[in-house]
Amino acid sequence: MAIISEFRMPSLGADMEAGKLIEWKIKPGDHVKRGDIVAEVETEKADIDVEIFSTGVVHEILVQSGEKVPVGTVLATIIGEGETPSPSAPSPAKGRVRISPLAKKLAAELGVNLEGLRGSGPGGAIRQEDIERAAKAKAPGKPTVAAPAEAQAGMRRAIAAAMARSNREIPHYYLETQIDMRRTLDWLQAENLKRPVKTRLLPVVPLMRAVVCALKEVPDLNGYWANDRLEIKESVNIGFAISLRHGGLVTPAVLDAGQKNIDQLMAALSDLIVRAREGHLRSSEVSEGTITITSLGDLGVETVYGVIYPPQVALIGFGKIQERPWAANGMLGVRPVLTATLAGDHRATDGHRGAQFLTALDRYLQEPEKL
Repeated sequence: MAIISEFRMPSLGADMEAGKLIEWKIKPGDHVKRGDIVAEVETEKADIDVEIFSTGVVHEILVQSGEKVPVGTVLATIIGEGETPSPSAPSPAKGRVRISPLAKKLAAELGVNLEGLRGSGPGGAIRQEDIERAAKAKAPGKPTVAAPAEAQAGMRRAIAAAMARSNREIPHYYLETQIDMRRTLDWLQAENLKRPVKTRLLPVVPLMRAVVCALKEVPDLNGYWANDRLEIKESVNIGFAISLRHGGLVTPAVLDAGQKNIDQLMAALSDLIVRAREGHLRSSEVSEGTITITSLGDLGVETVYGVIYPPQVALIGFGKIQERPWAANGMLGVRPVLTATLAGDHRATDGHRGAQFLTALDRYLQEPEKL
């Protein structure tokens, strides 16, 4: 008997309830493997290239381009590699939909198209709640290209929903520390003198590397709060807040940041920023961040108090590096000082663990040559 897996509309953010399928990049009969980009999906924040996490052959396409469906809706089915569909369990014939009488009546009243809609009942039968979800996600009228103002308004609504959820559900605690950046900046200047312009390092890159190193000592901050418990993640996927040219904000992640050196982090971050602003992010970059950095120092902001992106449990804020009086070894001088903040989820950690992280962060930035 063939093993058939379901490819569903993914959740591409804590605020996402539905997505519109813009384009399929596969067709029935195509071979796919884990990590392949198989579709492009429109969300209120951006258009995302969606990856698949199974290997096999495309069996059926169940949702057509232009349709908006709830998160979790089956978009396509995949037959396991080397298998064929069982003749005893054929696919439902086109045009035949398993649906309860009540759900069918409700679909007619709400104008929900049943074609391609998979239900949550036995054997994919459509139930009343499936119709209600589809009606909620249904885009009014004919698909249109959103004007910049409309797109920005949609993004602000999505951000507001995510931040409202964060403030409602997460008991935040905040810590702040001042870090002497003289050694890091001196090292950065010396390193950049050795490099061509295109490969020079931005100041945020050693900060990212120091975050990775500090998380090895305090891994509790790298993970998710799910099912009423902390799930610590082995991979460090650093979400980075990126402002878009037309307004709004996205926070895609540099994946496997813990396995990247300084140069690899710089290349990955540069690529991520370009693709975010061009609208070419991958679904894994949007949905798999384990901790987030927001840096507003280039805009002159001294201190950043961030809001955690659920289900993550921590966010790090970096402000402007500015000259300040600094006492060291009994002497008073002027040093370039960075204000670093930590927003933590009190369900997952406490101020003691948060302070350990910021102390480790400071220590690593005093030895930048070891990053």
